[in-house]
Amino acid sequence: MTPELRVTIEAICGAAVESIERFRGGDISGASAVKLADGRKFVAKSGPVVSVEAGMLRAMEAASTPSPRVIGCRDDVMVIEHLVARSGLGDAWDSLAEALHGLRELTSETYGWHEDYVLRHVRVENAPADSWSRFWAERRLACHLPHLEASLGRRIEKLAAALDAIIPANPDASFVHGDLWGGNVLASGNRITGLIDPCACWGDREVDAASLTVFDHPPERFFAALDLEAGWRERQPVYRLWMWLLHVRLFGVSYRPAVERELDTLGF
Repeated sequence: MTPELRVTIEAICGAAVESIERFRGGDISGASAVKLADGRKFVAKSGPVVSVEAGMLRAMEAASTPSPRVIGCRDDVMVIEHLVARSGLGDAWDSLAEALHGLRELTSETYGWHEDYVLRHVRVENAPADSWSRFWAERRLACHLPHLEASLGRRIEKLAAALDAIIPANPDASFVHGDLWGGNVLASGNRITGLIDPCACWGDREVDAASLTVFDHPPERFFAALDLEAGWRERQPVYRLWMWLLHVRLFGVSYRPAVERELDTLGF
């Protein structure tokens, strides 16, 4: 821990830092467990866009969905509540469905977010749009074209141009976590204790359902509990592509086959 980080955490929390220990994992944005001299425990994250994440977490605080409370944010350091958790979703799928229904309480008149986000070197473009299909085509698909191999880029470009016929233009705009997978869901027993690390926007809630099928295997009762609109299964590959394209740019071409598989399913 640098002296500057210690000073900032102490300024936010109003108490001396006794220890700080980085959590394992966190390929994109790491976090550390902080113990204060007065016995309180928090989680600290540092980086150039933690203030954007803090805004997303504060928005989530208004929903019935459990999420960590933001203690404070200054000088590229954010301190949040330390939640009880274990690794893996286990038996908490029913609770997760309830949590996602809670996010539907948060609504907007437009799609997108008022600030862009960044995942390592990849900018997540969030400029608001009045059409969801246009937002997804431009901000989640076509934005990757300059960074993809030409033949793959052409396939993405054709899909983006046809998106009006594949996903709805004006679904209800609710809070979308945006990076929802098992590693960003905290649970204890069969209950969710918090959703963390949002990459949020206002949009179609089907995005979070799709994200959970990238690395996880939700049971059918989970999708039944979400009560998604007719045709949701056919739209899942479009929304999964966002995650796979991010992985290609963040971690390399080993994820290209996943992108191609989704494009094959969609017929592009």
